[in-house]
Amino acid sequence: MNFKPARLLLALVAVASAPAFAQNIAVVNGKAIPTSRADVLVKQLVAQGQQADSPQLREMIKKDLISREVLMQEAEKQGYSKDAAVKTQLDNARQAIVVNAMVADYVKKNPVKEADVKAEYDRFVKETGDKEYHVRHILVDTEAQANDIIAKLKGGAKFEDLAKTSKDTGSAANGGDLDWATPSSFPPVFSDAFVKLQKGQVTEKAVQTPNGFHVIKVDDVRAAKLPTLDEVKPQIEEALMQKKLQAYQEELVKKAKIQ
Repeated sequence: MNFKPARLLLALVAVASAPAFAQNIAVVNGKAIPTSRADVLVKQLVAQGQQADSPQLREMIKKDLISREVLMQEAEKQGYSKDAAVKTQLDNARQAIVVNAMVADYVKKNPVKEADVKAEYDRFVKETGDKEYHVRHILVDTEAQANDIIAKLKGGAKFEDLAKTSKDTGSAANGGDLDWATPSSFPPVFSDAFVKLQKGQVTEKAVQTPNGFHVIKVDDVRAAKLPTLDEVKPQIEEALMQKKLQAYQEELVKKAKIQ
């Protein structure tokens, strides 16, 4: 099939013009809205699982971008883009976007190592311990009061009854019950005292913390139900990456000339 010269010229013009039109999703009062801006929004929504890429989604985004452009042009016409407070917010937003892009790239290039995750999990297991304790306590103001309670317990008084006088009102009504917990859940001075006890035993001496003086009883002991590595791996990776980012930031601050 042979094109006539005029038809051939029109066909070439159409082909050459198509990419230019495809670069913009719309033109508002002579100002183009690039298709790439819509593509970024589509990508974000799809990545967040909120929407699937579809003609309907793109049409919705197109309308939204057109509305925004119309409002932006009107705001500029009224001089809001020259407002000092607006300029400051724009500077802050630009800074956040640029920094976030750099951080995302740093995270991609410096992933947390599997060995580091495993080491952190092992440290957590070691610090937490392999036992859980069902603990009760009675909190009083003075060591003399605590010693008096210990003496009454040795004389046959019930721990749950004496716990009603505890300063810890949250547990007093329940006989001083602190429920099941690992030693790491408590201040070291507190946990160091009860891990030495057997089931049913009470501390021989008052245990002092910033809250006052405690008399502690161990109701029972059992093997700790710790989460597996797979269960906590995402949290560990996040925590380790935050440490890496913090170290990176501190390194940059040290190198900077700050006056």
